[in-house]
Amino acid sequence: GLRFRKDVDRFAADHDIPVIRFAKGERKLEVMRPHLDRLIREGRTGVAAIGKAQEFARVFTGATYHCEPDGGGAVRFGYHKADRRVTAYYFYLVDEVFGPAFVKVCAYFPYPVKIWLNGHEYAKRAATAAGIGFTELDNGFAATDDPAGLQRLCGGLGPGTIKGFCERWWARLPLPLTDADRAAGYWWDIAMRQVEVSRTIVFTAPRHARGFFEALCTDNLDIGRPEQMQIVFGR
Repeated sequence: GLRFRKDVDRFAADHDIPVIRFAKGERKLEVMRPHLDRLIREGRTGVAAIGKAQEFARVFTGATYHCEPDGGGAVRFGYHKADRRVTAYYFYLVDEVFGPAFVKVCAYFPYPVKIWLNGHEYAKRAATAAGIGFTELDNGFAATDDPAGLQRLCGGLGPGTIKGFCERWWARLPLPLTDADRAAGYWWDIAMRQVEVSRTIVFTAPRHARGFFEALCTDNLDIGRPEQMQIVFGR
């Protein structure tokens, strides 16, 4: 863990990357957005900024035990998982395939990693590279001149594409595990912890949106409270 912290400091200094300590309650993406936008405007890829935070994480902790009830006898060591406040590094970056993303690495054993990707940004970059015209939304498309071609590009986002992203940045970022660790069988497995899917609906008039909202509330009275849905749509 100490070696990893030093590697992060050296990586930031060598590449002139700002290191930002997150304050409590801050929205991390809002803090990092100017740095990501700067790289995007310059047409570059790489790490835009490194965020540093103290967070609770599920980590291993060690303890000593005496074999005798009175505290005597031989001493043995044991390990168990516990929630501890530890240091986490957020590498906010711009990827050549996925665009804005981040890789979060915990600096404490077993060094869990969390990766955030945006499939909409992947589709936008793929469409631009393929010469497909489109009108973009924050997370989606309002229109395109080749719906079938855009659909094929979206269908191409699969496990191999995500694994390619991971391998690309595992080779570039400082990590707590080394190549020797990987050769010995100690490395990270990729798993889908959270997946968010959005269906973009574009209304041609405000009354259509109002009618959709009222129908949605009516159809879902038995599975939730409408005031909660109103909060979501009110944003």
